[in-house]
Amino acid sequence: MIRSFIAPALLALAGCSSAVQAATYEMFRDPNCGCCEHWADHVRTENEVTISEVETAQMQEVKTSYGVPQDLWSCHTMLVDGYVIEGHVPAEQIARLLEERPAGVRGLAVPGMPIGSPGMEMGDRVDAYDVIAFTDTGERYVFASYGA
Repeated sequence: MIRSFIAPALLALAGCSSAVQAATYEMFRDPNCGCCEHWADHVRTENEVTISEVETAQMQEVKTSYGVPQDLWSCHTMLVDGYVIEGHVPAEQIARLLEERPAGVRGLAVPGMPIGSPGMEMGDRVDAYDVIAFTDTGERYVFASYGA
C-alpha cells in the first residue's frame, strides 16, 4: 500500500530539475504595488516556478511575523521553502540560497527598491545594491553585490 504512494511522489520530484523548482513560493504584496508583479514575473521566468500571491495591505505585520529586520524592509515578502525573501532579490540568488542552504540563514533581502534590480528596471541604469543574508540572531552579511 505504501509503495503505491511512494512511486508517484518520486516521479513528481524527478520532474523537478532542482531544489529551486521543487520549492514552494508564496509572495505577500500590497495590492497597489506594480513592481512586485514585475519582480514575481522575473522569478517565475528565471527559476521556472509557480508563485502563489497573497494581496494584503498589512505588509508590516507580514514582515514582522516572518522576522524581517525593519531596516531591510522592501515592498514585498516571499516565503520559499522555509526561507524569507524580502524585496527585489534576483532569482539567481534565490536559486543559490536553495542549493547552498547556508547554516543559520533565515532569508535574503534587498532593502528599499534599488533602480535596476529585478522589477525596478529603468533602461540601462543600475544603482549599486547588495543582497543581504540575515539570521534569526541578527547576524548579516553580503550574499551578493550588483551594479557599479
